[in-house]
Amino acid sequence: MLVDACYGQSLDLLRDNSTPSGVIACARGDKADGRNYASIFGRDAAICALGMAASGEADLIEHAVQSLRTLAAFQAPNGQIPKYVKPDVVASNPANSAASSSQGEADFWYTGCIDATLWWLIALDIVGDLAEGLRARKEFAEPISRALAWLACQEHQRLYLLQQNEASDWADIMPRSGFVLYSNALWLTVKRRYGLANAEQTRYYFNYLFYPYDHDTTDNRRARVLVHYIRNKVEHRKVYLSFVNFSVWGEEIDVFGNILALLSGAADNARSREIVGALQALNVAAPYPVKVVADPIAPEDPLWRPYMQRHRQNYPWQYHNGGVWPFVGGFWVWLLARLGRAADAKQALVQLARAAQLNQWEFNEWLHGESGEPLGMAGQSWNAGMFVLAAHAVREPRRYLL
Repeated sequence: MLVDACYGQSLDLLRDNSTPSGVIACARGDKADGRNYASIFGRDAAICALGMAASGEADLIEHAVQSLRTLAAFQAPNGQIPKYVKPDVVASNPANSAASSSQGEADFWYTGCIDATLWWLIALDIVGDLAEGLRARKEFAEPISRALAWLACQEHQRLYLLQQNEASDWADIMPRSGFVLYSNALWLTVKRRYGLANAEQTRYYFNYLFYPYDHDTTDNRRARVLVHYIRNKVEHRKVYLSFVNFSVWGEEIDVFGNILALLSGAADNARSREIVGALQALNVAAPYPVKVVADPIAPEDPLWRPYMQRHRQNYPWQYHNGGVWPFVGGFWVWLLARLGRAADAKQALVQLARAAQLNQWEFNEWLHGESGEPLGMAGQSWNAGMFVLAAHAVREPRRYLL
């Protein structure tokens, strides 16, 4: 069976990409090494850890935990988890960098990297849930405390949502800024899992800003002004907006952000059904699960930025701007399973296996959103990790929670 074959290939890839310091982002090679993909990325390794823990394989669980340890070892003094770590590189001048050691180097991106810290915290808690006997919170108590303090400093003190600059999360050549759907879906998950204060206020303002179609009112003047610019100007597409900033917002339909919002528990059952139906009507799972943007930003759009044409990579239906990312397809399968759409989840899992099988099981980083042409780096670890988790979620949907 294709799904079983893909499951086995996924485990093999995760093992091949595991090092003494943890799991690297993709298979080694000159191109991967030259572009720093053969590093331990905060978000990638954390997402891989979810599937590695779900596998129940003792060696993969240990590699997952080691990834989280390595990231913690290079945590910045202010609590931020790095975008990526190159643990086998000797820092050029470690005395000048708090994020370096005599053996290793950490990168924090251009304008910060907010989601590495979020994913690291989520992975620690989920791995602790799935791997019996692992006391992740006890081992990582101090770095967890620092990470939560750093995130609290990014939170708006009256709207209880994280604030960020452009191009500072996984979609690092997209112009989302201010209050971003994707990052705040993760923040809502962190708040719930770690019992943080004001979680209900975060959920309320999440829906008030990102789903501004209900025309409800709030006493918070700042929130009212932000939404005032949007109402009567935005088409009600039955999905969350990708970001909200002062007089500007995102209507490109961030599919990943919407999936995470529903997995985080931001929406009630009725809204969840409505959003999933809207995404299905937009054919986000074709040609493979899933296109990460349903209405790409064109070069003539006011939101277009010069950095989006770096390497001619982020044009419509490419890369973060409407390309198919199989690891996100794993979250799509997970969501369908969680919502009780068993037949849809199984079908999407088969399609995900077909994407991995392209070019003799190349597990490509991304595929063109219209043609399905496989592109980017081969041997992507998080594709394998999320296929493993998706397969388990289809079998036991009630066990796997974000």
